[in-house]
Amino acid sequence: MRIDLHETAKILLESDNVLLLCHSHPDGDTLGSACALAHALSAKGKNIRVECSDTIPKDFSFMFEGLESREFEPDLIAAIDVADIKLLGRDFEGRYQGKIDLCIDHHGSNMLYADKVCLEADSASTAEMIYLLLGIMELEITPVIASCLFTGVSTDTGCFRYSNTKVRTFEIAAELAKLGADTYNIIQVFFETKTKTYAALERLALDSMRFYFSDRCALICITQDMYKRTGSDESEVDRISTLTRQVEGVLVGVTMRELKDGSYKASVRTHGDIDASAICKRLGGGGHMGAAGCTLLGTKQQAINSLLKEVQAEIDAYTIMK
Repeated sequence: MRIDLHETAKILLESDNVLLLCHSHPDGDTLGSACALAHALSAKGKNIRVECSDTIPKDFSFMFEGLESREFEPDLIAAIDVADIKLLGRDFEGRYQGKIDLCIDHHGSNMLYADKVCLEADSASTAEMIYLLLGIMELEITPVIASCLFTGVSTDTGCFRYSNTKVRTFEIAAELAKLGADTYNIIQVFFETKTKTYAALERLALDSMRFYFSDRCALICITQDMYKRTGSDESEVDRISTLTRQVEGVLVGVTMRELKDGSYKASVRTHGDIDASAICKRLGGGGHMGAAGCTLLGTKQQAINSLLKEVQAEIDAYTIMK
């Protein structure tokens, strides 16, 4: 059942023991949104726990300061910024299949797997929705909560550079700054600072970049061997996905990363009217017009070939429309 923010607020306020689930390979939006909600509801005396199937990257650890990891039987299980139950990770998918009461999300590709779904596909981030939700619930946005939400808003918009950034995005970001969000350090950490291991991984990634379809598609493939050679890991790979779309003339940027089980996770970034979500949906994934993802099986070359076939179809359709 689709519900709006007001009905979502009612459900949360009526629940005393709330479990908030983040998607695997967590980013700033899923963690920032869930932690902001957790801090706000905890301050109201509710038992709140945030869970993720993957290890939380250290850059996001500030979000959990002051949050107690309480043990309780939840009367509400809510997935935050999770478009498909598969995105929770295999362990969580099996554990929570058919048990998720509420989903708060901004992905148009949401599979509507929860009993109730609050979905705003035109929102640049789930964090924007949580900001509005806290206002409806009349819960205080402290500096910590503001920092969590600003992290979500800024990271899901590429520091306000992506096409999903709207006027409302800037307005909410400004309000969060007024409320005490640590905007300078958040931008420094997530957009201006590179670890030595990431710098080494980026160098290998750029060396691996290949171009297709008259240089309109750029593809990078990150392998497990690259992690071993650089000392990096999956927690640092998100920034790699921005490299391909920065190349002049590239309409579709693809970053593939090899997972430990041998499958490949693909992130697709597009410019103009080329639909990244259409490419990934045909491969069992989804996302937004300008940014989407999917998981591919088979060998490295089989995964690349499957993805390039769909990229070519989308580029060809774009070319015909022009």
